[in-house]
Amino acid sequence: MIQYIDGKNLRDLFVSGANNLQNHKDLVDKLNVFPVPDGDTGTNMSLTISYAMKELSKVDNEEITNIGKALSRGSLMGARGNSGVILSQIIRGIAKSVEGKDKLSTADFAEALKCGSDTAYKAVIKPIEGTILTVIRESSEAAIKIAKSEEDFITFLELVIKEANDSLNRTPELLKALKEAGVVDSGGKGLVIVYEGMLEALKGSPIEIKDSNLSEVKEIKAPQGNIATEDIKFQYCTEFILESDKVDDLQIRDKMLKYGDSLAVVGDEGVIKVHVHTNDPGLALQEALAYGQLLTIKIENMKLQHENTLIESGDESAPTTEEKEYGFIATSMGDGLAKIFKDFGVDHIIEGGQTMNPSTEDFMNAIETINARNIFIFPNNSNIIMAANQAKELSEKNIVVIPTKNTPQGFTALVSFNGDASVEENEEAMMESLSLVKSGQVTYAVRDTVMNDVEVKEGNIIAIAEGKLQAAGEGVNEITTKLVENLVDEDSAIITLFYGEDVSEEEANNLRDELEEKFDDIDVELYYGGQPLYYYLISVE
Repeated sequence: MIQYIDGKNLRDLFVSGANNLQNHKDLVDKLNVFPVPDGDTGTNMSLTISYAMKELSKVDNEEITNIGKALSRGSLMGARGNSGVILSQIIRGIAKSVEGKDKLSTADFAEALKCGSDTAYKAVIKPIEGTILTVIRESSEAAIKIAKSEEDFITFLELVIKEANDSLNRTPELLKALKEAGVVDSGGKGLVIVYEGMLEALKGSPIEIKDSNLSEVKEIKAPQGNIATEDIKFQYCTEFILESDKVDDLQIRDKMLKYGDSLAVVGDEGVIKVHVHTNDPGLALQEALAYGQLLTIKIENMKLQHENTLIESGDESAPTTEEKEYGFIATSMGDGLAKIFKDFGVDHIIEGGQTMNPSTEDFMNAIETINARNIFIFPNNSNIIMAANQAKELSEKNIVVIPTKNTPQGFTALVSFNGDASVEENEEAMMESLSLVKSGQVTYAVRDTVMNDVEVKEGNIIAIAEGKLQAAGEGVNEITTKLVENLVDEDSAIITLFYGEDVSEEEANNLRDELEEKFDDIDVELYYGGQPLYYYLISVE
């Protein structure tokens, strides 16, 4: 009978649990609610715990306190995606609970699991049941009860795992989306796999990593500039704020369409902010002056900016010498999208998105490169927001995370920025702007399913928007058109398409022409996004 575990046992438990998770990350990935090709819960959790293992390997003693601190520190910095952040918080709570102890009884371990659950719940603003949170809470509560009568660690953990599996199997009853997709919660499954790996270590058969590549943490780097200046169609990034009681933002948007591209217009109570890339900034400003007075004007030569960027070393690791008022960090998953963010004035782009969620450490490194009093972060993916917020909590700088859930929201938020306004005013304006844009994406299905009354076959082209499956079929153009039809309403003025790396320019132009013909009263803009796996990202304003 194993009545107590010491520091060495605790180390072995976590290593075996981490290895088991890494060995089964693909299985966990496939449990994604949406049948998309980039389900990433298993990847995020395994990369998160890989950081913890790297930090643990630096501890050359078997003191429980030091082992716990290493696990906590490593998982915190390596946390990726919502599931990874929650896992890091679970580990953090466990580490806090065991601090100062020389050995652990089943009651101690049960209390540690409960502390992990409490810590994870506190880290989530709106906890959702039917997720990993439910599984850790119910299994930890069961552990407390089991430990009262069971001193043998192996029997104890077997019973905890049984309850964890029962909890996992109940998740589809708590979340309709899981039930519709015919899957259990992926994060909860990942947690159970960790538990199961721990049990094998207790039994004397610790899990080894089957594929050593899984333990390697991918370094996410900022994309380097490689765009020729002749590819910049419109040379001047022009921004101005118009005060007018003669026109509204929709009318100004229509009038600015003829001057260039990358047009974004937001207005509120007689004040309209305009962003446009143009070769004739003077004409754009002159037109605006016919309707009121210009409160601010900013014009930047993008060709000159780009040439200067290429002349410099390209090393983003060195902060600028002069502190500025505002800095910006954005996550982007394609070279075309990255270029657009750069054009908007973003200082540091973290390469990543749905296919590779950046870690807390990636955000911390990006923050260190920017010498600014206030730094705005645009995660541009709902699964990245928690890692960005975790970096905010760790940083000593003034960080504002705008919870952008997709790239179009990121662009819209940036347009709302006013360099003369306060941090609070900018944050409020950016938050309000998020509701002004509707967005969707087109990719392909990796399994058969039925969601939102839409039948999907593996290999189908699928459209997703507003958290729902919108359409499924055989043709990319057909499904993209259906998605646009679902997003457009009587107030829509601009449809923007960002085409991915698997779509040719000719194909994208043909689709734009079809949409312009179909929606003849709405402007259709097309940009190269270069994003992987997603044929199109779409925004409708």
